[in-house]
Amino acid sequence: MLTSRLTAALSVLLLLGTPGLAQGIVVPALPPQSTRVTATPVNFSTTANVRQTILDNGLTVLTKEVRGAPVVSVQVFYKIGSRNEAPGVNGIAHQLEHMMFKGTTDRPVQFGRLLGALGADFNAFTSYDQTAYHETVQREKAGAALALEADRMVNAQIDPDKLAGERRVVLSEIEGDENDPQYRLSRAVQAAAFPNSPYGLTVGGTRKDIEGFTADKVKAYYQKYYSPEYATLVIVGDFQTDAMLKEVQAQFGKLGKPGTRPVASSAPLVAGGSEATFTGAAPTTVKAPILLKEAGATPLLSAVYPLPDITSPDTAAIKVLDYVLLSGRASRLYNALFESGLAADGGTSPNQFLHGGWYDFNFTPAPGKTVQELDAALLGALAELRSRPASAEEVRQAITQIRAGEVLGTVSVDAQAQSLGLDATTAGDYRYTDRFLAALAKVTPADVQRVAQKYLADGSRTVGYFEPTALKEGQGGAAPTTTTQEAFNAGPPVDPAEVAKYLPTFPAPGSASVTLPEQYTLPNGLTVLLLRDTGTPTVSLSANVRAGREFDTDASAGLVDLVAGNLLSGTTTRDAQALSKLIDGVGAQLSPSASRFGVSIGGASLSPDLPVLIEGLADILQNATFPGKEFQLTQARAIQGVKQADDSPGSVAQQVFRKTVYPVGNPWQTFSTQSTLAGIKQPDLLAFYKAHYRPDTTVITLVGNFDPAQVKTLMNQKFGAWTASGAAPTVDYPVIGKPQGVVRAYPVLPGKTQAVTYLGYQSIDRRDPRYYASLVLNQVLGGDTLSSRLGTELRDKQGLTYGVSSGFSAGRVAGPFVVTLQTNPADTEKAVQAALALIGNVHDQGLSQTEVNTAKNTLTSSFTVGLSNPAALAGTFTGFFSDGLPLDELRLYAQKIGAVTVEQVNAAAKELLDPQNIVVVTAGPNKGP
Repeated sequence: MLTSRLTAALSVLLLLGTPGLAQGIVVPALPPQSTRVTATPVNFSTTANVRQTILDNGLTVLTKEVRGAPVVSVQVFYKIGSRNEAPGVNGIAHQLEHMMFKGTTDRPVQFGRLLGALGADFNAFTSYDQTAYHETVQREKAGAALALEADRMVNAQIDPDKLAGERRVVLSEIEGDENDPQYRLSRAVQAAAFPNSPYGLTVGGTRKDIEGFTADKVKAYYQKYYSPEYATLVIVGDFQTDAMLKEVQAQFGKLGKPGTRPVASSAPLVAGGSEATFTGAAPTTVKAPILLKEAGATPLLSAVYPLPDITSPDTAAIKVLDYVLLSGRASRLYNALFESGLAADGGTSPNQFLHGGWYDFNFTPAPGKTVQELDAALLGALAELRSRPASAEEVRQAITQIRAGEVLGTVSVDAQAQSLGLDATTAGDYRYTDRFLAALAKVTPADVQRVAQKYLADGSRTVGYFEPTALKEGQGGAAPTTTTQEAFNAGPPVDPAEVAKYLPTFPAPGSASVTLPEQYTLPNGLTVLLLRDTGTPTVSLSANVRAGREFDTDASAGLVDLVAGNLLSGTTTRDAQALSKLIDGVGAQLSPSASRFGVSIGGASLSPDLPVLIEGLADILQNATFPGKEFQLTQARAIQGVKQADDSPGSVAQQVFRKTVYPVGNPWQTFSTQSTLAGIKQPDLLAFYKAHYRPDTTVITLVGNFDPAQVKTLMNQKFGAWTASGAAPTVDYPVIGKPQGVVRAYPVLPGKTQAVTYLGYQSIDRRDPRYYASLVLNQVLGGDTLSSRLGTELRDKQGLTYGVSSGFSAGRVAGPFVVTLQTNPADTEKAVQAALALIGNVHDQGLSQTEVNTAKNTLTSSFTVGLSNPAALAGTFTGFFSDGLPLDELRLYAQKIGAVTVEQVNAAAKELLDPQNIVVVTAGPNKGP
């Protein structure tokens, strides 16, 4: 929870994003002018309206007013990360990041509880060049967020007891990463590539170093680097700049020393070694691959090429090179590795930081293919690009995609704030992205070939192969058994009244107003929801077709995903290449994915390019053909994906949990397997598509800058002829009871360092009269890792888990109540008993009035924050309609939460929580206690 996946060693936050293989990605010519929609011209600048202010104590403050949603994002970036570490202190930045949530001398409470009480969307991450803390709140609470960040900048409590508890949490996080063979392979390759550089270290640290940290050592690090001159404060959202700067001065101006200048870079903690990763000419000797033979499901390839730092004049050309290599169906590596059937999964990522960087290549061979075959094809494709320049069209397409992606990726206030903070701390200039985009426009095919020759020579790379070892016999799993659980005293809950004492004061927030979209239905039954927002240069699309995994059967499980995954593989009017060029040619995004209750299609484009987005959506929904070659490639990748999922404790725990809770034949317990996927034929996809992709089971939502009248005309033109006959297919969900007693299962995954546990049973649907009471109940129980009872007891007090959460899957049909835990195997049973005891305590004793009031305030506040992102808003409208709920339910949300009483919550606890009759599934290296 505390650290983003960006901090998990080698996969870190990138300044400018990375093209994703699953997004489709390639680029055509712009559509004719006649097809373009009237909208505000897109003149994009990341620094428009940004004001930089430097306080007397050296604190750099970046403010940017953004109107639209009544929210503000507050983010603090410290110029200290794993780049400043060395063997012996590897992971200290990450460890301190965790300690910053343990409370301060003035506020001796878990900061997650304080931020949760504000209704903030908050988190933190550690990367190579910085450690950052971020929260997005209602605009009236921005001052309170500033007060909390100022407090923990200088007053954090770092004592031996708190460090000991949080050390276990950090080790749990690292052990979770260790479960992933890709992490282990990448770590080995990175260390070999940069043996004398801090960039060869993992961001999260090593067990040995973490266990050696003392409170004095961590506190000394904190006192040196957590000060105004090392910090950049970024504030983006709905506020008045002059008033906000006065608040900043009041909260931060008294910290540190007057007259201090901001630092450009922090010094390494330990001298020695070189931070630079690229040292000049490539070695002529090609290094032999690193071979890692360990327990796992699939072979893997990981290669690293050194790159220069982010301010290099070659950075823009390197980014274009990456898009030429892998950005969709027309790209070089897509054809060489995926279209050829050699690769099942993978991607590329050029990472450039303050003092160095590297180019990552990570791929998984398709079934029946070897890592060596895959590597040979990769080397061949890179050699081809070094010897033959990219075409002018390839370069133009890449530039179009990158520019559009930069706009689409920074629509929300928190994304804008993070972009400014990363630019300021990694590139040393908050205006970096604007400079990058200017340089991007000048990149030529010769530049792309030059950087390929300069940085991607065979002698430059360090490569590793992961070869999985066979599992031992008798370690495949265990059947469920009924056992009696021992009692466990979880201790008293944290009183929210105590938390409230330490909350900074703030004005009462205004009532959250939700503008509902215009809704209309075409004669064929297609529903369209339109919400115009002229404050953005983009349009967000969310579509849903009721053709989800609930229609899978035990014999054909995986069919739904294969259909969704092949929608972009070709239509009666365009092959896969032409579809890719249509959409990616303007830098738009269109991405189908299956879920249990539908196929969701997310999309986005610059406002003038909305017709291209609609054209692509209309084509794949009405005219998909599922070509045989593309189907076979997708099928092979899906089989490989199942093999990898079968090696993941989280995936295995979820699957065994569902199959234990639900009887055979129930839609909730159907999962694809290698054999069911292998048995699906190409005609099966077309038959399912024709039966389930229908206008009367489809809803399309658009939120953004467009002319509604023009869009209505366009929708009628593109979807009006779509027809369906007969009644739409339906699915029956049998009513089931709870388990009798405590049912345990222990699927075993040899070689794993972490266990994942699912606890729960069948519960309520979205229309249940207890639904809103269940939201309040769950918010207190386990709605947030840092501010819930489960989080406080299992994570904060006992350090038993890195992640713990609970939730009711209350949708169109009744779903399960689930608690999930990630633990060290030695701690699993204690954590399970603690969770069951807490559930029992809430069932028996209920919640206090203060807990209920705090949860209600948090839910209503976070509701406002959550709808500030246009894409999230579009998805919410689509979800409400798909679940059969009136759109006005969104407007009434706060009112209905506010009406929930403590008596209703405690009655729901009595009826919905039952630790005596529950399924508990733990997937990990052990067979159970």
